[in-house]
Amino acid sequence: MSHRLHDIARYIVSPQKGILAADESSPTIKKRFDAIDVESTEDNRRAYRDMLFTTPGVEAFVSGVILFDETIRQKALDGTPFPALLAAKGILPGIKVDAGAKDLAGAPGEKVTEGLDGLRERLVEYRGLGAKFAKWRAVIDIDTAKGIPSDYCLEVNAAALARYAALCVEQEIVPIVEPEVLMDGAHDIDTCDAVTERGLRMLFSALATQRVPLEQILLKPNMVISGKKSPTQASVSEVAAKTIACFKRVVPAAVPGIVYLSGGQTEEVATAHLNEMNRSGGFPWEMSFSYGRALQAAALSAWRGKAENVAAGQAAFLHRARCNGAARSGAYNDAMEKQAA
Repeated sequence: MSHRLHDIARYIVSPQKGILAADESSPTIKKRFDAIDVESTEDNRRAYRDMLFTTPGVEAFVSGVILFDETIRQKALDGTPFPALLAAKGILPGIKVDAGAKDLAGAPGEKVTEGLDGLRERLVEYRGLGAKFAKWRAVIDIDTAKGIPSDYCLEVNAAALARYAALCVEQEIVPIVEPEVLMDGAHDIDTCDAVTERGLRMLFSALATQRVPLEQILLKPNMVISGKKSPTQASVSEVAAKTIACFKRVVPAAVPGIVYLSGGQTEEVATAHLNEMNRSGGFPWEMSFSYGRALQAAALSAWRGKAENVAAGQAAFLHRARCNGAARSGAYNDAMEKQAA
């Protein structure tokens, strides 16, 4: 076992810290910019990431940043490459390496993530650019009326995640393994629970088959949560209890940490769920965050593409990072939000 990769994984889930997912693809960042009436140019994307990465004091709550291919090659306003800027603050640079979810042949309505072709060579290049960890996302939808997800979909995505992870370990890069059960449907929390467990069982079987040392990975899953369109929305305490119970059944204790995705939750709800899980305790892994929108939405709204708003954007980002840092130990509360307001 590579102690170096284990140490990197443990560092990423250090107490009070988590990951900023700043790896939005070009279409996704365009949607975010469209919402604040900012053109999605390379310069604007660079300026936005510069605002986030140079936020004073954010290194107290952020241990790693997932970058996009464009971003890992960009430089800060002062000319420092983004990976070097982050590393100087004690924040590890990471990289999204998948090529996105595509239609799964023979399975209408289901997706498989592509990007394995040439991945070994890309990982060599990214390691040279400073990446210490990587991320690959599988997308699992739920539609009970159509029998989705099928075992076929879960199996092929698990195999791809495991192959990606094996290649990362080979290249001395920590793999973040992300099987996301989407919360877009009308399913209840029990359906999410069952699908999440099915998918994770297949994932860890595939990881074992492909000889991936669990001590060298991080898991980035969805929380067990009601679908957005469900008429019954589970409470914070129920989400926390069912998520912990599900993961205890299927996630080996050898995994150093679980870094949850926010998956469309609002900023405050994502923080509250993480906080309740850590307040409850009683699990063998570090429970942290790897949030995109749930760390950035307020910052993006405050910035609005204007240089004079950088300080306001950074203040909003630092606030959300601090709240999630507190949630890492169950110390987050409503008063923290009221103080910021």
